[in-house]
This record gives sequence, C-alpha cells and structure tokens, in this order.
Amino acid sequence: MPKIGLRHLMAGCALTLGLATALPALAQDTLTVWVTKGFYKGEDAALTDLIDRYQKATGVKVDLSLYSTEDCIVKSVAAVEAGTPPDVGYCTTYDFRTTGQWAFEGRLEDVSDVLNPIKDQFQPDALATTFLMNGKTGQKAYYAFPIERQTMHIFYWKDMLQDAGFSEADIPTEWNAYWDFWCDKVQAGLRAKGKRIYAIGHPMSVAASDTFFSFLTWANAYNVKIVDESGKIVLDQPENRAAMIEAVKGYSSIFTRGCTPPSSVNWLDTDNNVNFHNKTTILTHNATISIPSKHLDDSTNQTLTEEQRAQAKKNYEENIRTTLFPKKPDGGTLPNLAATKTAVIFADSKNKARAKEFMAFMLKDENLTPFVEGSVGRWYPVTKSGAARPFWTDGSDPHRAVVSKQFTGGTVPFPFVYNYHFTTVNAENVWAKALNRVVQDGVSPDQAVDEMIARIKEIAG
Repeated sequence: MPKIGLRHLMAGCALTLGLATALPALAQDTLTVWVTKGFYKGEDAALTDLIDRYQKATGVKVDLSLYSTEDCIVKSVAAVEAGTPPDVGYCTTYDFRTTGQWAFEGRLEDVSDVLNPIKDQFQPDALATTFLMNGKTGQKAYYAFPIERQTMHIFYWKDMLQDAGFSEADIPTEWNAYWDFWCDKVQAGLRAKGKRIYAIGHPMSVAASDTFFSFLTWANAYNVKIVDESGKIVLDQPENRAAMIEAVKGYSSIFTRGCTPPSSVNWLDTDNNVNFHNKTTILTHNATISIPSKHLDDSTNQTLTEEQRAQAKKNYEENIRTTLFPKKPDGGTLPNLAATKTAVIFADSKNKARAKEFMAFMLKDENLTPFVEGSVGRWYPVTKSGAARPFWTDGSDPHRAVVSKQFTGGTVPFPFVYNYHFTTVNAENVWAKALNRVVQDGVSPDQAVDEMIARIKEIAG
C-alpha cells in the first residue's frame, strides 16, 4: 500500500476509535509536516533536532518533507485543492500568497486554543498578522502560527565603494541624493576604470517576489496608503494616487538610467543575490540578510579551501555592509515593512490534535529559538525573548545589529494583513507589471498607476 494511503487509513482509524489523543502514540500515529528547505545547514539541522525531540517525547512519527521555496507553495496549494494537505505546513511564502485566503475560505484550523495561552510571549505586531477573518463564520480568530519575520535591508560592498574613489562618509542620507550618489558617482567611478558593473541590483521582474517587497518599501517612502485598517482600498484617493505615481517614477528610474543590469526585468528571487555575490552590482536591497549570511556560512564550510573560507570571513566582517534605508523624500524615517512567516494546520488535516501538540512544542523557546538562529540571521524572531537575546543585541555582529535596530524601531504590515485579496495582487505582481509598463512598454507612470489601481480594484475591491 502506498505510504500516504496507510497514513490516512491509520489516522482515520485512530479518530474513529477515539484514541488519537486519549492513548499514548501508537506505531501508526504519524504526523505529516511540509517545510521550506533552509538556505543553510543550520536551519535544517535545528528543525530535524526539534523533530527528534518531539518524537522521543511523544512517540509520534513525524513524516517531514523539505521543499524548495516555490515547490513548497505549489504542492501545498495543489494538496489543499485536492483535500489531501499535510497536517502541518510551513512554507515561507504562505503569508504572501495563501494564508489569508485559506483562512477566509475556511481551509485552516482555528488554533486560538494553542496561541491564546502563550500570546504574551510574542511581539504584538507579529502575532497580529495571524489573527484572520474566516468568511464562513464571519469571525476573526488565530488561523496561523507566527514563526519568523523579515524586513527590507540595503547591502553594499565597502571595498568596491573605495575602489570607486569614495568612503562611507560620502554616502548621503537624503533619499534622492542617496540613489543619485550610487548611480551617478560610484558607478561612474568604476566604469572609468574599465569595470563593467552596475550600481544597484534592483529587482524589476514580475516573476520575483523581491520586486513587490522592494517596490512596496519604495511606496512607503513616498507615504503611499493602499488600504486602510478595515481593508478598504484607498489608493485611488488623489493624494495616494499622486504619491504612487512618484514611487513608480522613482523606482523605475533606476532601470531607465542604466543603474541596474538590463536582465533585472527577468530576474528570479535569487538573481539580485547572485549578481551581488559576483560583484556585478555594488549595492542591492533584499528582504533578509541572507546575502551577508551566505559569506558567514561559507567561512566555516569545510568543502571550501582555506583561502576561500578566509575570504568569506573577511567579506562578512569587513567588506559587506548592512545598512538602513535613507531618509524618505519628505525627510522622515522610513517605516520598516515587515512580513511574518506563518505555519498552519489545515482544516482537512487528518491528525489535528497531534498537529496542535507539535506546534505548541515547536513554539517553546528552547525549540523555536535554535530554529530561528539556525538561519544565522536570515530570519528575525517573533518572540520577545528571542529578540532580546545577545545573538541580536550584543552588537558583536554588525549585520544582525542593524536588523535588530530596524525591528525595535517599529514595523508596518503589508496590505494583505488588512485585505487578504492582496495575496492575489502579490501573486499576480500587479506592482511589477506597472513598473514594466513604464520601462518596457513606454507608457507614462500616470497611466501605469491608473492601470494598477483598476486591476487592484478588480481583485481586492
């Protein structure tokens, strides 16, 4: 008998007999868990260690599958539609693309009984993103678990900046002057030396989620309001439409000025990382610190040569800088657009009691903290205690110190937190389509924004 059939059969028998939670775990008591594979060995090792401890504590067998970022979401969506989802799912793009919609459609289990007793341990703005509307009941409840967080950062090569003839003290802090500096001065300085480089790795493609995370950060810089807290679209209000036009102009100008590789209109999510690592670009913006963290990971990678490990260590400690965004065009401080990665239990789960038990186990500090820190800073904690740990706060790591400063300085959520239809807006990448209407089709930013607003109203209005 196929493995999946046996699992479903045994789970059904256990529930029929009323033994799923009343008796100790039997040999057939199995929990199916799907997770996005980590970027680093430490992430996956922390997860398997957590699962080993859970299995020993409960006797329950965990059937773990690790998938690439895209495979995880595609397989999950297909399984939900077929009525055969895993018991627990944790794909790192659920929050962007499906969690809110699944909750609204009644496809997720209400997990308030797990979260309510421990909700004080979470950072309030992280927890709030999991309090979602169920369209079938007309009520909000906790339909997801907060696991990790991310926000947007800027990275640049200090050694390339110096090679162009500038120091870090030369970098402006005002919005327009900042981008002009990299485009007009630093890029020009290296081009004058015969180096075919680009100032900025600037995601522009419809295929990349990096594009909408970066662009919505730009929109925040121009004080664009897209929805209100009730979920009503306000982007069509004159002041917000005008601000969005300026955001589209500013973001697309990096491309039209030749400051980003022409291929950026076709990039996937890893390509801004790759171009940065290859030193094709001097600066990029990215929604985790996976860029410097790659070099930290390489510095202890025994499959590399001693020379390569030493260079990676130098890159992490000296050559790569993680920094805040410049001041907004109006001189204010840019709010940090943050996303909370969510794990879920599906309404069609065959083992909901064990799934809740597993998630309660995972959310204990001694289990969640090693999992988050196993990403070497790529993800930020959702718990108050995790964020207060020396790993983030002692200042010894220059990259994590910036991340900690960003999160403790306050965050703002994505529009989909207030209106789940924006997960569809993101999946379609209406934002990137508007940018490409400008840079590839030659339409005006005004027209591109009007088309954007019309499409958003069709989807989310």
